Amino acid sequence: MIQDIIIAILWSISPFGEAKVGIPYGMLSGLNIYLVFVACFLANVLVFPIMIFFLEKVNDYLLRWNLYKKAAIFVARRAKVGSGDKIQKYGFWGLLFFVMIPLPGTGVYAGSIATYLFKIKKRKAFVANTVGIFLSSVIVWATTLLTMQGIA
Repeated sequence: MIQDIIIAILWSISPFGEAKVGIPYGMLSGLNIYLVFVACFLANVLVFPIMIFFLEKVNDYLLRWNLYKKAAIFVARRAKVGSGDKIQKYGFWGLLFFVMIPLPGTGVYAGSIATYLFKIKKRKAFVANTVGIFLSSVIVWATTLLTMQGIA
């Protein structure tokens, strides 16, 4: 049980899945469905302050290396082209909706990068990311629950 909740939390903080993978993993592992939701949601929320710290403090230092710089430029261009215009146009609501969509490439990691690139106020962005993560987690949780019961 402890091992499964730790794995679900690790999936929730991973850029490869976030809570979109952590929640189904925990629920399908037989853990308490409410414990899984709360643990994975909170773990996913913790990514935002860590990412903002990384982008503001560590990123400048790492940009000295060409390999990192090329990767960072690629990610920044992709973020700006992908949904950047919508996030800039709609601000808080655009960021919230972008983070809320339970699809690959959206979520708190992309929301944190958008916050950094578009210079969105951190407090406002944190709320948008948190609400977006919550709504995304509810969608994934409910879908997983209905699927487990054979309804969806």
